[in-house]
Amino acid sequence: MKTESRKQEIINAASVLFKEKGYSAVTMRDLAKSMGIKAASLYNHIQSKQEILSTIIIDLAEEFTSGMNRIVNSEVSSIQKLENIIDLHIDVTLRNADGLASLNNDWMHLEEENLQYFEQMRHDYEESFRNIVKKGVDKAEIKAYSIEIIVFSTLSTLRTLYLWYPKQNDIDADILKHDMVSVLLQGVV
Repeated sequence: MKTESRKQEIINAASVLFKEKGYSAVTMRDLAKSMGIKAASLYNHIQSKQEILSTIIIDLAEEFTSGMNRIVNSEVSSIQKLENIIDLHIDVTLRNADGLASLNNDWMHLEEENLQYFEQMRHDYEESFRNIVKKGVDKAEIKAYSIEIIVFSTLSTLRTLYLWYPKQNDIDADILKHDMVSVLLQGVV
């Protein structure tokens, strides 16, 4: 098993602190204290708190983007694509619930270039999701409910999964996937 790099350890510790306190409230001293090291030692591995935030958010956004691109380009039904999107969100949440807090709550603190890049990825992701739903409605695979309500209700649920799932001690990941697919798609299939 590959051990984490020191930089990755710093990013992981920061993800936890950002989730607990929010990006703005966390200092480099807080981060160093949580890791049991001196603040100056952090700078041997990272340049700034902004670099940490950018790494967390951009890496996750790129993971979602590449997953969505694979799903969009797959030769499966719209329903199967929606199931695959739900699975993608669950998989990412199970691996990095702490990072998703920053993705959802702290993205506006990104500096200009990264902010624009993130906003474009988010826009493209939502547009891809919307297009899958539209195609499903056009093919009568999905009931002709309001596309915007389907997009909003599904993505809102998936985006907040990181808050809910860690508190669930009795729900297995496979059950989560099965039941979320069933619950989220039952009304549209």
